[in-house]
Amino acid sequence: MDRIRSIQALIAVVESGSFVAAAQRLHSSKAAISRYIQELETYLGVRLLQRSTRRLSLTEAGKDYYQRTKEILADLDNADNTVGASNSSLIGHIRINAPLTFGTRYLAPLWAEFLEQYPSITLDVELNDRRVDLLEEGFDLAIRIGNLADSSLVSRKLANGYAIVCAAPEYLQKHGTPQTPDELSQHQVISYSYLPTGDVWHFKHKDGEERAIAVKPRMHTNNGDTIRAVILGGQGIALQPAFMVSPDIQAGRLMTFLPDWAGPHFGIHAVYPTRKHLSKKVKTLIDFLAGKLSGCEWQTPNS
Repeated sequence: MDRIRSIQALIAVVESGSFVAAAQRLHSSKAAISRYIQELETYLGVRLLQRSTRRLSLTEAGKDYYQRTKEILADLDNADNTVGASNSSLIGHIRINAPLTFGTRYLAPLWAEFLEQYPSITLDVELNDRRVDLLEEGFDLAIRIGNLADSSLVSRKLANGYAIVCAAPEYLQKHGTPQTPDELSQHQVISYSYLPTGDVWHFKHKDGEERAIAVKPRMHTNNGDTIRAVILGGQGIALQPAFMVSPDIQAGRLMTFLPDWAGPHFGIHAVYPTRKHLSKKVKTLIDFLAGKLSGCEWQTPNS
């Protein structure tokens, strides 16, 4: 039995979700992947995967074995990567999760350059706004926006962000422009479903006063692009990240107001399960993203 290949097969099945996808990832066949897993389970004397017609899942023993062997293979990658100093010596696969809109707008244009610089690294990039479990779902790295609550993860801030309250000129002409945060409760609001504070918007006055305003959304959605489209259509007010709406504000398609009141500030972070086993390839990717995002114009309210 080729233990390394069998372990690679197990990791590929877990991270891709199926034997077919794992076979494609490893340039093998479904039958070969199945054989690798069976040989590994026979060798260990335990079942690693629960198989059903609908899904695959790790057993308790499989979860522990998967995490330990993934770290071992990461150490092997590190050993290979330290042999040479050139970019081409960095090898391996990185699985990344990122928010949909941010990933499309600001990360997607960076991947070609990264792949050009590091030709022996392969990427698997998944975009959604759901808070994934990095260990359970097999991600090496996630990009998260906002305050971090999971103490089991290690993080590095890539950039700063802040939120802007805004609306289309047509909406403000029709419904009036709020002069204080309290007036927002009387307006049509388009709200982000995953906002940590729910339907309570937080503002801080330039003099230090803080206000929490309960809004009454006309619409909820879990996607920032949908919010942007609706407010561009003149149907309400939104509290949006500057990276989402700054171009629209600069072009006059949207207007911001409440100049003395700042919306929430937040960080854009790279998070990963543990510092001890952070592979060189993942560290290289984090360094790359930090260098590209640190100078973005939407980081400060004065941009």
